[in-house]
Amino acid sequence: MFRKNKLIAKIVENELSMQDVADKLGIDKSTLYRKMNSKSDFTREEIAVLRDYLHFTLEEMNDIFFA
Repeated sequence: MFRKNKLIAKIVENELSMQDVADKLGIDKSTLYRKMNSKSDFTREEIAVLRDYLHFTLEEMNDIFFA
C-alpha cells in the first residue's frame, strides 16, 4: 500500500514542489499526481530517483512504498 501523505511530507520537508519532483522524475506533474493517487504505479527507477532526491532511509522507503 502506497502512503501518499508520507511522501508529501517528505517533499515538503525537503522544501520542494510537486513540479520539482515531477521534473526530477522526467514526467509531467499530472502524471505524478496520477501515481500519487494510485491510478498508476511508480516504477522501480522512479522510486530509486525519489530515494536519492528526497534522502529516504530504508525504513522510510519501506513505509511509504511497500507498506
